[in-house]
Amino acid sequence: MKVIQTALPGVLVLEPKVFGDERGFFLESYNAKVFREATGLDVTFVQDNHSRSARHVLRGIHYQVVRPQGKLVRVVSGAVFDVAVDVRRSSPHFGQWVGYELSAENQRMMWVPSGFAHGFLVLSESADFLYKTTAYYAPQWDRGIRWDDPQIGVAWPLDGAPQLSAKDQVQPLLKDAEVYA
Repeated sequence: MKVIQTALPGVLVLEPKVFGDERGFFLESYNAKVFREATGLDVTFVQDNHSRSARHVLRGIHYQVVRPQGKLVRVVSGAVFDVAVDVRRSSPHFGQWVGYELSAENQRMMWVPSGFAHGFLVLSESADFLYKTTAYYAPQWDRGIRWDDPQIGVAWPLDGAPQLSAKDQVQPLLKDAEVYA
């Protein structure tokens, strides 16, 4: 597994070894030992999630303020622009973001540690998005920030307005959001 450091310490892009031939391909999407050796992280995943979304759907930018989740995310069909935002007020990187294209074609994954908010925009006709989490979903602690917060300034690759959930249409700006200390 190749590990690519990002501009935000702790957020990693991972490229698994892909073995392919005329029949197709094989890859290990997750192996605890390989993950630990490659990243130096010893995490336990407790929940796997799968979402399917249409083109221009933007999900996020979400986090859990209590019982924060680390997320290992990947795309198995289609393509997304995946974003992590540092929402730790004490961090020198508070409010900064990184974004990468994850797709079925490039097989890249992203590790989004706890303390970061996460969101993605679907670039293809549809996308199947998988993510492993280090804490269970707790709706009472679910929080978010506006996808278009000018303080953060995510450069979403949009050609029009995104499709947002009702919840994401009313998320607060970062300056007004409940975040980590």
